[in-house]
Amino acid sequence: MTSLGNANGKAEKLGFVGLGLMGSPMTRRLLAAGHRVTIWNRSAMKAAALVEAGATLASCPREVATSAGIIFMCVTDAAAVEQVVFGVDGFANAPGEGKVIVDFSSIHPDATRTIAKRLMETNGMEWIDAPVSGGSKGAEEGTLAVMAGGDAANIERVRPYVLVMARRFTHMGPTGAGQTTKLCNQVIVGCAMAVLAEATRLAANAGIDAARLPEALAGGFADSIPLQLFVPRMVQGIHSPPMGHVATMLKDLDTVVDVAHDTSTPVPMASLAAQLFRLAKVSRGADVDALEIYKLSASTA
Repeated sequence: MTSLGNANGKAEKLGFVGLGLMGSPMTRRLLAAGHRVTIWNRSAMKAAALVEAGATLASCPREVATSAGIIFMCVTDAAAVEQVVFGVDGFANAPGEGKVIVDFSSIHPDATRTIAKRLMETNGMEWIDAPVSGGSKGAEEGTLAVMAGGDAANIERVRPYVLVMARRFTHMGPTGAGQTTKLCNQVIVGCAMAVLAEATRLAANAGIDAARLPEALAGGFADSIPLQLFVPRMVQGIHSPPMGHVATMLKDLDTVVDVAHDTSTPVPMASLAAQLFRLAKVSRGADVDALEIYKLSASTA
């Protein structure tokens, strides 16, 4: 196991920006492991519980980057990343030599490469794109899968800290490779949500107990973690806390379609799933649980 510490053998000072559905439980795990963590969130109210748990609250992202050697970030989209990094009092305004940003956000691979290059040229900060899979449950339990792009030495530097928050941390290649791997993940997850919603509705409309599908299919070729997690929530209408938001899944699937266009890759299933989530966003709302895609097929009679 990689030991905790920098070149001097001391544990690194950490920062975390973005304390939402994923960032808050991830930060809490770092604090529970005894790490010093400086935090910032656009809504200070979300930071209050973490301050009580031992975090230090910063006034802006620049202050986080000034106080920490490894800065984790988990925000909504590329625009939010851009604002945190290059906005007034952003990371780019802090001394950057010897520091590394680990971005858990899911954004376009091209945006990742552009932001990383610009930040390096501005203040010398290095960048790891490290989107995650596993949802809020995985964040709370430390079972996330993290797929990373960036320099190998930086990956090893941050690995022991990431593995406080995740079960798996895989280096997939240079900057942008983590984001591309996450898109592959979202093809599978987004299509699985759509297909499981279809199968669950078929069971319900045909008069069998849809809640027993995970039990009946366990161990067969149809068995999967999504089957076991998603179907009970669909059937019972459990949508809080959300597994993820409709708008987030749609953003990722739209990015899949964009990258597929640039790489001449046919993605008919992901394209259809994107349209279903677009319909869910219009009819159910952007911030509802992505599993409410199941409700699109509900009878209105």
